[in-house]
Amino acid sequence: MTTQGEQGTRLLDLFPSRDAGPFGRRLKQARGARIPVTIITGFLGAGKTTLLRRFLATPEGEGTAVVVNEFGNVGIDDALLRSSSDQVTLLGNGCLCCTTRTDLQVTLRTLIAERDQGKVLPFRRIVIETSGLADPGPILQTFATDRALGGEFHVEVLATVIDAASGPHTLDWAAEARKQVILADRLIVSKTDIANSGVVDRLKQQLRLLNPRADIHTAIEGALDARVLIAPGEPACGYLAEAAHSDGIASFVIMQDDPLPWNVFARAMETLITLRGPDLLRVKGFLNVEGCRGPVLVQIVQHLSHPPVELAAWPGEPRATRLVFITRHIRESQVRNLLACVCSLAEQSGAAVL
Repeated sequence: MTTQGEQGTRLLDLFPSRDAGPFGRRLKQARGARIPVTIITGFLGAGKTTLLRRFLATPEGEGTAVVVNEFGNVGIDDALLRSSSDQVTLLGNGCLCCTTRTDLQVTLRTLIAERDQGKVLPFRRIVIETSGLADPGPILQTFATDRALGGEFHVEVLATVIDAASGPHTLDWAAEARKQVILADRLIVSKTDIANSGVVDRLKQQLRLLNPRADIHTAIEGALDARVLIAPGEPACGYLAEAAHSDGIASFVIMQDDPLPWNVFARAMETLITLRGPDLLRVKGFLNVEGCRGPVLVQIVQHLSHPPVELAAWPGEPRATRLVFITRHIRESQVRNLLACVCSLAEQSGAAVL
């Protein structure tokens, strides 16, 4: 004889919520109700502040809180932006990627608290302008390691600005500039109006070699379609071959039509993170998981993995796994072999799929 509670459990099993999935509530968009964050990076003098000022003057830029990092004691960019936004916070005297990561966490928590207390105007978006010497990787890690921040914010766009006049030379000698380009979701070429057309063409070729998955946009005196800085992007799958870069960094895309058991992917990534975490610069994409109706968004930054999120529906494309890997001295073949080995072991053991 079954109890009323047991009957209720069975009914829930037979008729699950339409919004519920193996990873919790299915979301219409990756960020859910969290505040979107745009990170604008680029080497010294690339034109980040000019671009941001123009963005803040657009309708899309209304309701934006700005966090500015400068390398030095005097906040020049902070002063330039205060006339454009009611909420500008300066993180000075250090690089946002290392010495002031704690300051970034405190700043974002303070903004939320003061907004809730009515001390600052309501805002619907955060834009972080990094120092020209910043490595974006640890900034991405901040939102993965701090559960409170991860519950409030979602990194939507990482945009890198490149100066057309000096960019080719900078990319040749500055490892920081190359990494900013490689990790970006969007690339924005500035100052094309004062650069030789041949130099601009060479720069775009360099950018495509470093980051073939990111769209390249042009901004003259900061003028740019505001959607480039705020529109959520799809994980790109426009290239399949491994692309090797300088500094031992490589990028590749893994695609698979057949659904993948979640435990296979999770165990393989745990192994990769344990053995080579510091060299796993960024992993981002959609996973076609067995038992899930929509795509599962996964993001990994070095040794940290964001909680997986199942979306309500596939974004107008075939149901297929497509994951972008950006790694240092880790080959595509090694990742594929690892996934294949874990999958084979799981099949032999008869392990549960989810």
